[in-house]
This record gives sequence, structure tokens and C-alpha cells, in this order.
Amino acid sequence: MENRILVKDAFKKKGKVDVAGWVHNTRDLNKIKFILLRDVSGIIQITGVKGKTPDKVFKDMSGITRESVIYVSGTIKDSKQAPGGKEINPDKIEIISKAEDLPIDVSDYSKTELPKRLDYRFLDLHRQKTQAIFKIQSEICNSFREFFYKKSFIEMQPPCIISSASEGGTDLFPVKYFEKDAYLAQSPQLYKQMVACSMGNTFMITPIWRAEKHNTTRHINEIRQMDIEIAFANQEIAMKEHEDVVKYIVGQVIKKCKDELKLLKVDLKIPKVKYLSYDETVKSLKMKYGEDLSPEDERKLSNKYPDTIVFVHSWPTKLKPFYIMPKGAKADAKLSEGFDAIYGGVEICSGGQRIHLPDLLEKMLKSKGLNPKNFKEYVDSFRYGAPHHAGWSLGLERLTEIICGLDNIREATMFPRDRDRLSP
Repeated sequence: MENRILVKDAFKKKGKVDVAGWVHNTRDLNKIKFILLRDVSGIIQITGVKGKTPDKVFKDMSGITRESVIYVSGTIKDSKQAPGGKEINPDKIEIISKAEDLPIDVSDYSKTELPKRLDYRFLDLHRQKTQAIFKIQSEICNSFREFFYKKSFIEMQPPCIISSASEGGTDLFPVKYFEKDAYLAQSPQLYKQMVACSMGNTFMITPIWRAEKHNTTRHINEIRQMDIEIAFANQEIAMKEHEDVVKYIVGQVIKKCKDELKLLKVDLKIPKVKYLSYDETVKSLKMKYGEDLSPEDERKLSNKYPDTIVFVHSWPTKLKPFYIMPKGAKADAKLSEGFDAIYGGVEICSGGQRIHLPDLLEKMLKSKGLNPKNFKEYVDSFRYGAPHHAGWSLGLERLTEIICGLDNIREATMFPRDRDRLSP
């Protein structure tokens, strides 16, 4: 099997080829037999003809079950009837692993409900539509990294076990860390600030955990975040970086994932951008001042500005975390340097300028009902020369859900973790 090539490359070859993959479908017409062989790159037809194909190979083609893994060696031929205009006439077929009866339908027309598909996620990943989602997600991650590497940002790896809440609140998962109490990180916020204030611009893709007892189509409890933090920056600079990277990501997906978008029936466009202050948003949506945007409000904004990233900036200080800079660096300021980004009917990002002044940070912690002593190391990190800085966090699964036109964030999560699901 050392000569095995991908299916997509077999279409470019002449003569003998070796391929391996999963049996996508079979058809037996007595004197002619077909196997559709699938790997991650595509599907090719294997055609056996009685009297031309070796007898054993022709006979073996009858007993191969769907999703069995096989190795095929044969000759590539032109065929107008075959998918892609090519087929392989086999000289050898080896069954590497025979599949038993499938517990779920793995065709792209599957009517199996999502919860059961997730119970058998390892098998659901055989579906071409499911594979398309995660090929696109892979391109999202790659494009995100590529964009910020080109801008000389440093990639960092924050800790995933922390000693106290990163953002306050009680929505954390406790873990036992030797003789100490600890928590799964709910955000890399504090650590990326430390890096930005010491080394300059930084980015990461990292998991975080939130123990919120949601059970909706837009929430899960283990999330992957794409984060940046920028030294010497305010919320305007941070929003521009967000605008540029999402446009870049979408452009790369359009360019490199044409087949996947076609399979998912998605007509993806590079988004436009709209900037609205919180005050302007309240007036536009006829909201009650001082409240967060509801899911319905987010949908209304996206309906009003289709195919657009809507940045809602300059939020009331009381609605933002303790580390977001109040306007004018005053603890009693009513407005902050914080923003959210709404795209595709959901919030995909939250960010803003951070507080880099220790005394102000302690005041803001107290105003949120938090004890500065629990954040001593974090506060102290700004006592030895810290520039003003800003950043944001973009949800990978939510962005994937929007780009792929999905109805449930679990479909955009390879192995989702929510209130009810801890396996596979």
C-alpha cells in the first residue's frame, strides 16, 4: 500500500493506480458490479466486469458492505457514465476492515436526527457533509493563524487550569489540583493581557469551559476561542483587526473550499461592515436602555444589515467585564471601551480596550463585587510598565456555524460537550 494515492489524484493519472478508502455505495447488476470508493479527497467508481475482471476480485465485490475499508489496485480508465468521468478496473481488492450493520444512516441524505448522529459521531464523520463542515473549520483556523503570523503576532498557549475566575461569576467547572482547588479556564483573558503587555501583539486558538446551564442551539460548554491582544491599541484598532481577519477568513474559505460550500449549498459572500454605538443600537432596535442584546435583537440587527458584521461598540460599563476600560479611564464613567460583533444573527465576538492602570483595575473589581486579593497577580502585572492595549475573542464554532449555514452549533463542533453530553 506504499504506492497508495488520494482519490482526487487518481483522476489525474493514467495506467495503474492504487487507492484505499471507505465503500460509499455498491451496485450489483450480475455481470457488472460497481463500488463507489470514498476518501477524504473525493469519490471514484470501481467497475468490475464478468470475464474481464479477475474471477476472485469480481466475486469478492458482491460481499463488501457499505463503509468497509478496502484497498484497490487497478487501471484508471475514461468513462462517461462514471462520477467525474473516470473509473478504476480492479486487479486486486483487499478488505482491510469489514463494516458491520450501521446504527445510523451516513448518506448525505440521512434523516437520522442530530442527537443520535452525535451518539455515533465517529461514524457520522464518514458523511461527506459532515466532513465538509470540518474541512471548512480547518481552513478557518489555518486562515486565522496565517493572517496574524503575517502581521508578526506571537502565538501563545495559555493555561487551561486556573486558580480563580478569569471574568468573575460562578460559571466555572471546579477540578481538584493536588491539594488545591482549581477551575477549568473560562477565558484566556488575563494571560493574553500579560503577554501583550510584555511581548507585544499575541494570538491563540484555545479551548475554554463555561458551566452555564444552557440547553440551546447556540450554546455549548466547551468552546474553542480565537483570541488576539494588541499592545498600544484601543477598541477602534481591535475592531478593525476583527473586521479584516473575518473578511480574510471568509475569502480564503470561498477560494479554497468551493466543493465543500457547494455540497452544503452555501452561497458565501465576504461580509460588509457596520459600526453602531450602543446608544444608536438601542434607538434602532427600540430596546430598553441598559439591557444586553437578546438573541432576537441580534437576529433583528442581522436582518437589518444582511451579510454584514455589525460592531456594537461603547457599551455601558455595567454590562461589560471588570477589565474593560471605562471611557476616560474613570471608574464612574457610564460608558466603556467595549464592543460586540454580530454576524449571521448571533454574537461571534466580544472585546475592547483593557484596563492597564492597577488602581483603576482594583476599583472596577470592587464595583463588580469581586475581591482584588483574588486577582493580585493579575493586578500586579500592570505595576511594572504596561501599555494601553485591546483585544477580542472570536468563537470558532459559532463562526463555523455561520459560514456553513448550520442551525445548531453542535454540528460545527466535532465532539460537542453540553449540559447532557460527555461522550463520545
